[in-house]
Amino acid sequence: MITRQEALDLFQSDDLVGIGMEADSIRRKWHPENVVSYIIDRNINYTNFCTEYCSFCAFYRPMGHAEGYILPKEVIFEKIRETIDLGGTGVLMQGGLHPDLKIEWYEDLFRSIKQRFRIHLHCLSAPEVTNIAGVSGLSLRDTIQRLMDSGLDSIPGGGAEILDDAVRHRISRLKCGTQDWIDVHRTAHQLGMRTTATMMFGCGETLEQRMNHLELVRHLQEETGGFTAFIPWTFQRENTSLGHFVKEEATAVEYLQTLAISRIYLDNFENVQSSWVTQGLKTCQLGLRFGGNDVGSIMIEENVVSAAGAHHHASEEELRRIIRDAGFVPKQRDTLYRTYFLN
Repeated sequence: MITRQEALDLFQSDDLVGIGMEADSIRRKWHPENVVSYIIDRNINYTNFCTEYCSFCAFYRPMGHAEGYILPKEVIFEKIRETIDLGGTGVLMQGGLHPDLKIEWYEDLFRSIKQRFRIHLHCLSAPEVTNIAGVSGLSLRDTIQRLMDSGLDSIPGGGAEILDDAVRHRISRLKCGTQDWIDVHRTAHQLGMRTTATMMFGCGETLEQRMNHLELVRHLQEETGGFTAFIPWTFQRENTSLGHFVKEEATAVEYLQTLAISRIYLDNFENVQSSWVTQGLKTCQLGLRFGGNDVGSIMIEENVVSAAGAHHHASEEELRRIIRDAGFVPKQRDTLYRTYFLN
């Protein structure tokens, strides 16, 4: 385990290969079997109406906007049907923060899905959960418990961006604060639900602020052990208002360095994901030698990051090929990172 200062020193080091080798050794301790996993699932964005106006987002539409939508249940069912037909095991469902969708809407949706399909529901995000609690007049604990009872299986790490309130005030001042994000994940873990942790970096934050984020998730994992994985990815500036202020996106080198330092510092996380969605397949493949042991999803559908300019695509065959070419054994997993029952 390295200290916060040692991690900061690594961020200022130009020994990229040495950092990568150290991250690779920690990956091998967690995953000596040389397997790299991936998942077949789909991102379903049930609404793009949102009241938060985050400056890094090109997906949302304000209330009443002509391009705004709430997907009808039948459309969601059809998307899930197609996912299962393609070998999918889960759906990641997220949307904007809608002021009129109370908890009963989500309970009805999740129950309806579970009555029709055997599928893992990896849904919502900390800001969505706090929004549902707020508009429904419920405590956080009761909200999460009711969502679990209606079929929610796990919560993604979305809405974390950078867990530093100065950064959040600058890029998403209306959205939930750092403590709210932590409270949602802590409460979910206490109720026996697993979640993931994410970090969107390269949005103008300092290295100290990036470390604040890593330190918070490391401490929460120490406390609860409830995170299945850590997923760092880079801010995409196209079509976003924040893009006018952040003139350059994080480079592949910065991505690989941050991925590796995340793997080294978060040594209490079993899984760290190398992302192709924002970085492309080549950098994702390199990331497997910089601490990554998972390449995420083939992503049958994705609307949010692509709205901000990420246009990379990958088939199952392509993901298996880049894993094999990097010297690993590709294995399909489920949302909870279980690969034992799959090829």
